[in-house]
Amino acid sequence: MSPISKIFIANRGEIALRIIRACRELGIESVVGVSEADQDSLPAKMADRAVCIGPARAQESYLKVETIVCAALGTGADAIHPGYGFLAEQPDLSRICKEHGLAFIGPPEKCIKEMGNKLLARKMVSDQGVPVIPGSGNVRNVTEAVEAASEIGFPVIMKAAAGGGGRGIKIVRNAGELQEVFDTSSAEARVAFGDDALYIEKYIPLARHIEVQILADQMGNVIHLGERDCSLQRRYQKMIEEAPAPFLSEDLRQEIRRAGVSIARSIGYQSAGTVEFILDKKTNKFYFLEMNTRIQVEHPVTEMITGIDIVQEQIRVAAGRPLSLSQENVTLAGHAIECRLTAEDPERNFLPMPGRLLDWECPEGEGIRVDTHCFPGYSVPPFYDSLLAKVITKGEDREEAVQRMKHALGNFVVRGIHTVIPFLLFVLNREEYRNGDVHTNWMESVLEQAYSRK
Repeated sequence: MSPISKIFIANRGEIALRIIRACRELGIESVVGVSEADQDSLPAKMADRAVCIGPARAQESYLKVETIVCAALGTGADAIHPGYGFLAEQPDLSRICKEHGLAFIGPPEKCIKEMGNKLLARKMVSDQGVPVIPGSGNVRNVTEAVEAASEIGFPVIMKAAAGGGGRGIKIVRNAGELQEVFDTSSAEARVAFGDDALYIEKYIPLARHIEVQILADQMGNVIHLGERDCSLQRRYQKMIEEAPAPFLSEDLRQEIRRAGVSIARSIGYQSAGTVEFILDKKTNKFYFLEMNTRIQVEHPVTEMITGIDIVQEQIRVAAGRPLSLSQENVTLAGHAIECRLTAEDPERNFLPMPGRLLDWECPEGEGIRVDTHCFPGYSVPPFYDSLLAKVITKGEDREEAVQRMKHALGNFVVRGIHTVIPFLLFVLNREEYRNGDVHTNWMESVLEQAYSRK
């Protein structure tokens, strides 16, 4: 494949800026596609060129494959980077890029399709000898759902086969709830994913969410960059992530890493990707959850402990070049934590809070990194995800990383809108968090109630 000289960025916000920075460091020209709501955004100002791709609503701009490809071709780009969200895991974009001679900075269409279908992914992973959560095949009606759930044992989780990112998931605690959940889930899956296929998995209430960062090139080289713990979630959306995952035995850590590499290699994966696992705290057994065929929001914590620019590696792979390092060259040093700073009001059930930033001053200091697209006077639009910034801290150990994060959040100046900073600080000060006595339901089952009473 010919070298990449101009990249069209099909995304917005902090990830668009992140890609622009990688392009600059590689001497590659960047073009960002922006909606009408983002024409005065920081990515639009920082890219070498910005082009409007449609109205504010994502369905009419960032989610239109044909518009994105036409804009890329029209600006002379030779590659498209989709970032995360929007079209990042849309196999049609990968396919159409290939048809028009554009490099897609992500995996091949085949990998996106296989891992995007959760039922197929479960089977493929199981065939590799990696454990999967006990579950069913496609349940076509309530009768099949009841039979499957009874065999697995309540409580269970109803999932959309085409789902991802925490969407299309509902807990079912007894047979009496199945009818309503089945009808609701199938309807929601049809609208969200264009596919109403459902399946059932065993619900593991005391679970940790562990994911392995993968890099793979077109020559068959597959490596991992360690693992992350993403257990601190609210409504299946991650809020705090850290790397490496704390409180794991070395044997278990290495086993999870090997499983991630094995899965990626078995499907012929290319680019950056993440293999996610559930770790049952009661049994200390891990199970495959899903694979995200894109760069993750939380990739900076891995960059902080490895010193590897994951976006630049993505670009190298898309240009047909080998990875810049082998597994033996990967060194993990220290501990890193990322907090997602969103425009939400924790005191009002995390109500989204779009509006104008009257003041915006990011913290600085040793071991502190802030990825953001915000600035004083910026108007946070109501049309998109509420992420304002990612605050990442690194220390020689977990305790130092935590202390630096508390310092960073405590010195982050935001006026004009509510943010989750008070909530994040509350979490970091909890004894359960410091001791690792948390799980994927901890925030909702314990923490939100405690926070509301503080």
